[in-house]
Amino acid sequence: MQKRTVGEYLAFLSVKYEVNPNRLFKALISAWKNHKATCGNISVVCRKKTRGKAIFLLTSKERVVAQFPIPEKFLLEKTNPIARSRNTDLIRNYLAKKSNKNNRSLNITDLRRGMKKISLKAKVLKIPEPKRVFTRFGNYAAVTNALVADETGNIKLCLWNEQIKSISEGDVIRIENASLSFYRGEQQLRIGKNGKISVLENT
Repeated sequence: MQKRTVGEYLAFLSVKYEVNPNRLFKALISAWKNHKATCGNISVVCRKKTRGKAIFLLTSKERVVAQFPIPEKFLLEKTNPIARSRNTDLIRNYLAKKSNKNNRSLNITDLRRGMKKISLKAKVLKIPEPKRVFTRFGNYAAVTNALVADETGNIKLCLWNEQIKSISEGDVIRIENASLSFYRGEQQLRIGKNGKISVLENT
């Protein structure tokens, strides 16, 4: 089993318990200095200080979430090491499972490189004029990157042929079984053979 860093583990906890990573980092520092702190539905207690590290207990609704040591140098970092550690396989896998369970939708801000079987609800902001390209299968196809958004952010959605005609600007759509990839440095949602787009609301 791969050993996780303190930052990765705390980033995972922030996602699992829906706590802002900046608030969690500030709560840890506050508890380190003042013994106790709260952050959303998480309570943080610094139970013991030893040379170069401190033992923290995290609870949620009186249930133990975790107890582990955090190095002092981690708490003294100027930039938040929890926020820097949110793009990991541990978090991607957790969010993918969360999305699949009961077909629950993710937010755009939850998306991470390499995620698959993504379901989300978004509004179509823009559908650029399609381009005609020659594919690896030896035929021509129409393709465009629509811009879709929810309350947390926006992302490009790659559309091919009939997919382009199935939605319009202003539509609220549900995307199912998509995957996240990068193209020319930009995040992009792609819908494979098993994927689906359905219009929930028309404007």
